[in-house]
Amino acid sequence: MHWHHATGSLSLDKPRILGIVNVTPDSFSDGGRLRTVDDARRHAAQLVREGADIIDIGGESTRPQGAIPVSADEELRRVLPVIEAVHRDLPDVPLSVDTVKSRVAAAALAAGASIVNDVSGFRLDERMAGICAEGRAGVVLMHSRGDVADMATFVHAAYGGDPVSEVLSELRARVSAAEARGIDRARIVIDPGIGFSKRAEHSLAMLHHLARFRELELPVLVGISRKRFIGEITGVDIPYQRMAGTVGANVAALERGAMLFRVHDVRPSREALDVAWAIMHEPAHAL
Repeated sequence: MHWHHATGSLSLDKPRILGIVNVTPDSFSDGGRLRTVDDARRHAAQLVREGADIIDIGGESTRPQGAIPVSADEELRRVLPVIEAVHRDLPDVPLSVDTVKSRVAAAALAAGASIVNDVSGFRLDERMAGICAEGRAGVVLMHSRGDVADMATFVHAAYGGDPVSEVLSELRARVSAAEARGIDRARIVIDPGIGFSKRAEHSLAMLHHLARFRELELPVLVGISRKRFIGEITGVDIPYQRMAGTVGANVAALERGAMLFRVHDVRPSREALDVAWAIMHEPAHAL
């Protein structure tokens, strides 16, 4: 299986990692750490050296508490110089822009980005699907509810007895909407939205039953890195200290069918996923 995007395609013959580059002052675990374009360039290069296959660049926080939506102008001011610089530095590495705004997506694709990672699944901007179709972008359609200010809270975390079926149904609708606007299935990846509009028990249900997402017959990405539910299980309150829990959750997700992993800590994730993948397959062919 290959994931087609604006500048080529990525084989999903092994676990693939999206390394996170947040250029926001208020992201939940690393906000404000990358203060300049050069900081972001160096960080992106380091993530690739550690094993990232894609660099995911975001300029608007969806943190669980106090996320403040930003204008398209401000988001572009944050992300566009970074996309341009990283694309110059790493021309063979696909870049993903993490945005819910079609104007930002269009500018990012023009600057060299290959993928649009929309945490609203194209819900919040009716022009997004058309922009992505026109730009032949790879897309990540993530499950969430609400808007940027509250989608990572519990405001919309109301589910019945089978939350996985509800999320599947809502994701299926987003995929159908994307296809109706001209996006080919070979360009679509789905994300169950761990931690978005979900309490810990809902996120755990998504991961436990992740194999059910194969019903949509699309590659599955998970964004587990440093999430709140890991802290609730481990007692680790500081997000950047949740690396071990993140690695454990990603390995469990791999075993259940996920092939793409969005992470902050690339090296330990790369090593753990590669070893787990080798164990899952015949060792003589994996080494």
